[in-house]
Amino acid sequence: MMRTPDWAELTRFAIALAQESAAAILPYFRRNTAVEVKDGPVWDPVTEGDRAGERAIRAMIEQHYPNHGILGEEYGVKEGTSALTWVLDPVDGTRSFVCGMPTWATLIGLSFEGRPVLGLMNQPVVGDMFYGNPDGAWHDYRGTTSPLATRKGISLNRAAVGTTAPELYRSEENQRRFQALRAKAQLTRYGGDAYFFCMMAAGHIDIAMDCGLQPYDITPLLPIVTGAGGFAAEWTGGDIAKGGNVITAGSHALLDEALAIMAS
Repeated sequence: MMRTPDWAELTRFAIALAQESAAAILPYFRRNTAVEVKDGPVWDPVTEGDRAGERAIRAMIEQHYPNHGILGEEYGVKEGTSALTWVLDPVDGTRSFVCGMPTWATLIGLSFEGRPVLGLMNQPVVGDMFYGNPDGAWHDYRGTTSPLATRKGISLNRAAVGTTAPELYRSEENQRRFQALRAKAQLTRYGGDAYFFCMMAAGHIDIAMDCGLQPYDITPLLPIVTGAGGFAAEWTGGDIAKGGNVITAGSHALLDEALAIMAS
C-alpha cells in the first residue's frame, strides 16, 4: 500500500510549477500573439502561451517526479506508475488571454487514485494565487497569504452567481436550468472563467458554475472549493472529477437549493 503523500511538500511544488509557468506564459500576453482555433462547435482559441506554459510545467514534473502521470489540455496524457496524476490547464480562459484581459489563469491540479486532492489557480498579472489541499485552502496575494472560507447562511434569493457565459449552456435543457437559477438569484456575473470558483471559495460570491467542463478545467479547482468549506456537484449526476456540468456553492444548503431550482 502506498504511503499517504506529503501534501505540504507537493503544494510547495505546485506553487513552484505556477511560478515557472508564469515566466513562460507572460511574454505572450498582450503581444497580439498568433491565435489558432481548435476543432469543435465553438470558437476555441489556443496560443503559443498555452503551449509554452504547459511545456514548462511538464518539464519540471518529469524532472522531479518522473513516475507521476500527467494530463494536460495541450499535450494530452503521460501515463505514470504512481497513484498521483497532475492535471494541467496552462491558460484557462484563453479567450480572455487573447483579448488582453487578466481574468485567465493557470490551473494545476493533482489527483490521488483518481480523486482531486490538491489544486492551484494562478493569475500572475494580478498577483493572485489560490490553492487548496486536504488541510484547507489559501489565497496568496503578492506574497501575503490568508486562509479561504466560503460565505455561509446565504439563500438563493440573496446569492451572487458567477459563470463564464450564458451562451455556453448550449443544450435547451442546460439553458433552461441556468435561466431558472439566474432568475432566482440576486446577481449574476459573466466572464470570470476559473476566477469565479476562487471568488466563491474566498466568500465574495456564493455560486460558481460552468457547463461542459473538461477534467483539467475543474480538477485543480475542486480542492480550493472544498478546502474553503464549499460544496460541489455535477448537476446531471456524473462524476465531477471527470468534468461535465459543474456547480459549486458556499454551503450545502445553498447547493441543494440551487439544484432543486434547476431540476424543477
